[in-house]
Amino acid sequence: MSQEYPIGTPGIPWGEAEKSAWRATQNIKRSYREQVLDKIYALKTAFECRRYGALSYDPERYPLLALQSKSPQADKPWVLVTGGIHGYETSGVQGALQFLEQEAERYQADFNLMVVPCVSPWGYEVINRWNPLAIDPNRSFFEPSPAEESAALMALVASHGAPFLAHIDLHETTDTDETEFRPALAARDGKIIAPGEIPDGFYVVDDEAMPQPEFQRAIIEAVAKVTHIAPADKDGNIIGSPVVDHGVIRYPLKQLGLCASVTNAPYTCTTEVYPDSPQASDEQCNAAQVAAVCGALDFLKRIQG
Repeated sequence: MSQEYPIGTPGIPWGEAEKSAWRATQNIKRSYREQVLDKIYALKTAFECRRYGALSYDPERYPLLALQSKSPQADKPWVLVTGGIHGYETSGVQGALQFLEQEAERYQADFNLMVVPCVSPWGYEVINRWNPLAIDPNRSFFEPSPAEESAALMALVASHGAPFLAHIDLHETTDTDETEFRPALAARDGKIIAPGEIPDGFYVVDDEAMPQPEFQRAIIEAVAKVTHIAPADKDGNIIGSPVVDHGVIRYPLKQLGLCASVTNAPYTCTTEVYPDSPQASDEQCNAAQVAAVCGALDFLKRIQG
């Protein structure tokens, strides 16, 4: 696949010239301010709005914002919801905002909430998986992080001062994973990557080091009321990983530097919606992300009694 990518020489990892050439192909396709910031500002009466940084590429254009419970209760656990770690994964961003707009209020009595709707605003505007340095923020949650998007979120979590019970990280798997992003990755790293298979439907990624099967099952059951769940492929896998339960696979989150490892919470989930499915609309994808968060919180309420 690296031979097919228009930038670079097959078998040779990119240098700065190739990264600059790649960056020159990126252009603004939508507005972070109009689609994300304006919605965040509209929620400031209901939630505390916290600016936890800004991207050096354009600090005025790309402030980093979180919304959290205005009056945290010392005896209630904290839950983190993140979206837009990969900027092209639209329903993660819009689903996080929709959860705040429509559902968050009914959970405020039981949880302290922190929601970061868009971790990678440059990626959101250009609709790309990487940041401008051709770095994947969702492989960069380690110290020292090479991605300032990841470093900023890590610093926010570290400064928070209270542990998190759960972290729900909202993602998408799209057709462009195979047509653009995996070929770009192969070209960047000078490797050959075999074609993969995009699963048709929603699935979740559990933590291999601390699996929570009942938690994941509750999320799947909630989402199944909104959209279809991805089946296993002919080898019993989803994106190359064994299916351990309906719509559930596991990754070593910390080892891979994934966002869902950032809090060390005992309950974590990476959601994956499939917006290119003929069976799902954009509205369904956003609703599926909301259902995933609500399913997680409803489960946590039950086990806490």
